[in-house]
This record gives sequence, structure tokens and C-alpha cells, in this order.
Amino acid sequence: MKLRTGLILGSSFLAGLGVASFIGLSDPSRYQSLIGASALARDASQKSDSPEETLKLLNLFGSVLDLVKNDYVEPVTDKKLIENALDGLVGNLDPHSSFMTEKQYKEMMTQISGKFGGLGTKVIYENGHVRVVSPIEGTPAFRAGMKPGDYITEVDGKSLNGMSLDQAVMKMRGDPGTKVTLTIIRPKAPKPIKLTLTREIIHIQVVRSAVYGPVAYLRISEFDDNTDAELRKAWSAIAKQHKKAIKAVIIDLRLNPGGKLDQAVAVSGDFINTGEIVSTRGRHPADNHRWDASGKDMTHGLPIVVLIDGGSASASEIVAGALQDHRRAVLVGQKSFGKGSVQSLFPLPDGGAVRLTTARYYTPSGRSIQAKGILPDISVKQSEDDDGYGYHEADLNHVLSNSGGVSKEVSKRADLPAITKSIPDQPPKNWPAFKLEKPATDFQLQEGVRVARALAGLADDAYPLSNPISQTAVKKQGEEKGQASPHKRDHDGKG
Repeated sequence: MKLRTGLILGSSFLAGLGVASFIGLSDPSRYQSLIGASALARDASQKSDSPEETLKLLNLFGSVLDLVKNDYVEPVTDKKLIENALDGLVGNLDPHSSFMTEKQYKEMMTQISGKFGGLGTKVIYENGHVRVVSPIEGTPAFRAGMKPGDYITEVDGKSLNGMSLDQAVMKMRGDPGTKVTLTIIRPKAPKPIKLTLTREIIHIQVVRSAVYGPVAYLRISEFDDNTDAELRKAWSAIAKQHKKAIKAVIIDLRLNPGGKLDQAVAVSGDFINTGEIVSTRGRHPADNHRWDASGKDMTHGLPIVVLIDGGSASASEIVAGALQDHRRAVLVGQKSFGKGSVQSLFPLPDGGAVRLTTARYYTPSGRSIQAKGILPDISVKQSEDDDGYGYHEADLNHVLSNSGGVSKEVSKRADLPAITKSIPDQPPKNWPAFKLEKPATDFQLQEGVRVARALAGLADDAYPLSNPISQTAVKKQGEEKGQASPHKRDHDGKG
């Protein structure tokens, strides 16, 4: 990645100058204890952990701490140094684990109450940079044209370089109605992009529904506390208004960054009668769980198409994976993001907290979502040059490995109607620019409707689609939440 490579080269050059100055100006005898401790630690690192080896490493830590405290160019407190060390200790494990000071934790808990202005985008920490996973539909970030894969490098002209993910998110948040200017670096764009947004109390349109002839459309933007209730409410309205006219269903999980595990399980159970939905496995038995469907398919077996893309992450992948493994739905679109890990929040005695990855998700067939994502049954690009947003979980720094699951992917379906096997993988020439809110520009939706009609045994329909026959929206009347409830939440940063 060019952006990161440039920063590495610059840092390496400056580090070289720093070492040269150290050697030329410092008294070597003052650092013999540090050199000795380093050698001991190097030996210890080649052996398995033991109390003696851990003590050697702690001695090395103490020596470095003493060195920095006494000889750094400016005075620095023990508290600051140790917090920096803790930040690296946790933050370098994987992209989703982090240490929070007491101040950061309190700010996060205040923001959960919804009394803050946000921008409506999920971001992640990648190789020292803040990168967008997905802007949430209907929010300032979405309206401003932010895209998955964008790097946010500056907030109001001030660099985010060196900040933790939590610190960067704090910079983006503020009082509702205030403006903030973000500097964006977008892959393949010739120069940085500046976006000026107005912070809002985010009212997320969690579920949006429409009807395209005999096909019902259900879009889920995020999995918050009320997603399942709102989804059932939207379906009830469609079923009441259109009675027996609905012959198939589309569930749109594109650009859905995830949310709460219990809501992903509940939504999956709305379409699966029996069997496993998802399981988690960690180092300890307490982290191993399995969730099963309770037998309440609200569509009574109607054919289902699920739309996914590179912005579909975590909870979205749980739903898509469960419906795919049960052969309950045909997946159309592009490979999902691949965030298949569980984060738990552990408050600390000093008032801070640690957000720590404690388990991996597995689909009913035993596949690990982590760093692999969910592959669609039918691959369809949104545009001719669409590369699926160009990055996934597997591309992040310190990514958690994919392990513990079955090695093979789900077998290709041989029971699909003939028409579904001839779906084009990209739109024709001169297809209009994609706008999620304009169905006639949405090639993946167009093809999803064709697949849904074929699954229902209906004749192929011409496209592009006209406006839907009817359209409803179910809005969440609360505010956007930041980090989540203490356990089993899959969010990272949200600005």
C-alpha cells in the first residue's frame, strides 16, 4: 500500500538519525544494564513462558522505562509511559482490540447514551491509519459520499497520525450542528479529498422495505437493539398490504457494518425453522456458545435472495452464512468483509477498560468467517470497475488468523434455475452511476430481483426496475450508539 510504505520509509530515515545521535552523544557505560537486560530478554523470547523468563522481560521493560524517563528530551510521567505501553500491548494484538484510559472509557460510555453528534461511519484501525469499513445509510457520512476503503487522514486540518482508533473517533464526534472537515485519501483517486460534514444526533434507518412486483425487499442497515422487532414490523406491513401477492424476498445486507450478536441470531431465526445459526469458540469454555433457530420462519418458506458486498461485516456475515449453509437463501453480490471475531469489554480497577477479542464466529457448517468472509453463490459487481472496495479484514495489520473451522467452502448449489446460471457478473456498458437510493442504478439489486423471480418459478423480468410499487421505512427513534454493551458486540470505532 503506497500510503503506508511512504510513512515507513520516512520513519526509518528518522530513526536512523536518532540512533546515530544516541551513539555519538551518550555515555555507553550508562546503558550496560539495558544491553544486558535486552540480551536476557532475547534469550527468553526463544523459550516457552516461565516465571523466570517473564521476570527477565519485566526487568527489560523497567530498564527501558527508566531510560526514557531519565533521558528523553522532555519530562514524561510514569503514567503516560505505562499507558503508551498498554496501548501497544493490546492494540498490536489485532485490529479490534484496544486499551482505553479512564478518560477515554468515560467518554465512550457517555457517547453510548446518544447525547453526541456523529457522522455515521464505521471505521477501523489499519497499519496506523483510520480506514472506513462502511458509511451507514442516511447519515452525514453517507450523504457526503464517503466510501468503504477511504482513509481518514485529517480532522479539521490536524493529522490523525499516531492516534489510537478511539482517539481518532473522539476527534470526529462533537456537538450536534457543528461542522467538521475530513481529509480523505481514496484508493485510485488522484489527490486527497476534503469533505465538510455537519454532526448530527444519528437516527439510523435500521430497516427499509419496498415491493418490486411479486418480490418483497427488506434492507437492514445495522444490527442494533431493535433490528429484529423493526424487521418483523416491516414484514408484517408488507404481508398485510399485499397478502398473497409476494412470491419471493430479498434481504439487503450490503454496507451493513454489523452490530449486536443477539440481533443477528434473531434475524436469522426469522427465516430458518430449526438448526444452528452460529457458534463461537474461544480459549475458555465460557466463550464457547451455540445459538439455534426456534422454528418461526415468518415468510413460511418463500424463496430468499441475500445481497452482500465488501461492506457487509460481522453480524451481517452471521446472517448471510447461516442462510447460505441452511440452503435457505441464494447469496448474490461480492465477498463480504470477513470480520469473524467477538470482542468483550473488560473494565479495569483504575477506571479504564480493555476491549479484547475473545472468540471467533463459526457458521452452521463449521466455517470460520474470520479473514475469509462469505462468498456469494452468484458473483455480481456493482459496476464494471468495482473491485469489492479493494480491502477486507484479511488485509489489515495484525489480523487474527482463520483457524478451528472446516477448510472447504460451502459447495456450489446445483439446484438453481437455469436463468440464475446466466446472470452477468457486471453491468453492461454505460450503466448509470450507482446510487443506493435509486433502484434503477442498482445493478446488484436488478439481478437479485431476477434471481428471486426465478427461484419463485416466475418469468424473467426486464430491467432496469422502475420505482417500487410501494416503499416503507421503519426508523429507529433513538440515537446512534458508539461502542456497545460490554459483551458480545462486534463494533469497532464509529464516528
